Amino acid sequence: MRSYFLKTARLGFSTWQDEDLPLALRLWSDPQVCRFISSRGFFTEEEIRLRLASEIKSQKEKGWQYWPVFDLESEELVGCCGLRGEGELGFHLRPAFWSKGLGYEAARAAIDYAFSSLGLKVILAGHNPANKASEALLMKLGFMRTGEQYYEPTGLMHPVYEIKA
Repeated sequence: MRSYFLKTARLGFSTWQDEDLPLALRLWSDPQVCRFISSRGFFTEEEIRLRLASEIKSQKEKGWQYWPVFDLESEELVGCCGLRGEGELGFHLRPAFWSKGLGYEAARAAIDYAFSSLGLKVILAGHNPANKASEALLMKLGFMRTGEQYYEPTGLMHPVYEIKA
């Protein structure tokens, strides 16, 4: 059984570990998950290995990562949600968990944790311009659009948002 450092009514947040490669592969090799986060629409196994290592390093160095998120009832991987870079919120959910309010639940918990436990004053976010569901979710969470930024993995200009503590 996994341990969770953060829980909501339905979700448990854990941290990525080296032995989580099969879970990382399940998430980031899914073309439906990757269609808005990679210009190719997929990641290779080597890219996923590097991503997992990067997430683990970020947790050690900064105290955050795109944390793996699990359904508390089934203990199944829902996806990931958390922070990267200098405090940019992100979430990647597996298709079986779309349209159930879990993205909002996970993002709200990550935002609250970032402000209360990590001491952040501002959180940034962005999304692929074609991902209208992410845009709607960020607006529902209270983010305000501040501009655009080039995002190399997609090769596109992405809208950028922020929310303040």
